[in-house]
Amino acid sequence: MIIVLLFLGIIFLLVLMVVSIYNRLVRFRNNREQAFADIDVQLKQRHDLIPQLVDSVKGYMGHERGVLTEITEARSNAMKATTINEKIAAETKLSTALDGLKVSVEAYPDLKASQNFMDLQNEISDIENKIAAARRFFNSATKELNVATELFPSNLIATLFNFKREPMFELGTQRTEAEQPPKIQF
Repeated sequence: MIIVLLFLGIIFLLVLMVVSIYNRLVRFRNNREQAFADIDVQLKQRHDLIPQLVDSVKGYMGHERGVLTEITEARSNAMKATTINEKIAAETKLSTALDGLKVSVEAYPDLKASQNFMDLQNEISDIENKIAAARRFFNSATKELNVATELFPSNLIATLFNFKREPMFELGTQRTEAEQPPKIQF
């Protein structure tokens, strides 16, 4: 009788532990999805500003249509992406295209002096900063989920319920540029 009660007590504790670990994994997954939803809001604002920026630049950069076309296509692909991983890849391409625009704009002093362009550039810069902050929060939430899916004993529960390691929102090609020290010229 005591052995049966002890056995049932152990089974109850194991079930309680499994439920607790499962709930923790679900909480981490939902935190990651919420963090990406915050990024999505900032990305939507960026997508809305890009056509305005492209239109204001078109008049000055008539012969550099390739840069503008690349940005427009990257924006379109980013808006069509449906999964978190697709959005991460598409947004990385869009960020790279926007960086190409920044480089091209350097050759147009009249454009850089235009108040409308400067306002749009400041808005995009502000949104890029917000995206970077949201990306850091997303990566933190992703790290928590990944650690939980890899540590014992939660990795057993994670495997059982199909939780898996999720990708971070990396800088992509921008990483090599970000890791370079700034060049100061006098």
